[in-house]
Amino acid sequence: MSKQQSGTEIAGEAGTMFDLDGKSAFVPGGYGDIGRAITWGLAARGARVAIAGRNAEKCDALAAELTAAGYDAIPVQVDASSVSAINAAVDHVADAMGGIDIMINCVGTNIKQRLGEVTEEAFDEVYQTNLKSAMFLGQAVARHQIAAGRGGRQVHMLSVSSARGYSGQGYSAYCSTKGALIMLVRQHALELAPHGILVNGVAPTYVMTDMIREAIADPALRERMISTIPLGRIAETVDIVGPTLFFASPASEFVTGQVLYIDGGVTANR
Repeated sequence: MSKQQSGTEIAGEAGTMFDLDGKSAFVPGGYGDIGRAITWGLAARGARVAIAGRNAEKCDALAAELTAAGYDAIPVQVDASSVSAINAAVDHVADAMGGIDIMINCVGTNIKQRLGEVTEEAFDEVYQTNLKSAMFLGQAVARHQIAAGRGGRQVHMLSVSSARGYSGQGYSAYCSTKGALIMLVRQHALELAPHGILVNGVAPTYVMTDMIREAIADPALRERMISTIPLGRIAETVDIVGPTLFFASPASEFVTGQVLYIDGGVTANR
């Protein structure tokens, strides 16, 4: 049994709980609105970051911005719909950065189709992007983290849609894949716990992305969206950064298999 820590020991650890100095972070989907904010947050806490995504120009541009600001960043092109491409990209990042301590998976998509209109092609695309890619990104990163023997963090971006449906909306594919991600997080957390690798999820509600800004140009829609959020506003991208950094940092050392809803109280009201 370990001895009780002194107050000064606790204070010393608390002072560095969110430090990521010397850590390498891989962020697939890192140039999207939420991924971009998280990538900047990781860099600000000292992590070296690899921004990955299908669009090479966007990866390059964000990596250049971070580098110009004095941070350490590299771009990596990856098609997350391809398992072989995922494996190749993860191998490249691990080689370039001397391993992968942290993965923040921000890959995701939605195709709105009402139940009677859902096509096989659209459902497969949402499934492949939201769930299948998470499975194989987690697998590829875990292989390197296990081999390195120094533990690690994996965080998947979910959605409040993992816990609730949307009346009048065509969200069958989106809600079902985000809900399945909860079980993927839990199962991966259990399998990777013996290796000191923690797996968790972050589930936002509406976030002020370009897509949401376009939607709320309609005052009626804006009012309807805000009315569902007890805190009375749409989240900013920075609101997602802190909870994600918690899961990526030493502060979450004894937390795994959990999903944190960043929803302004939405799920508390359901």
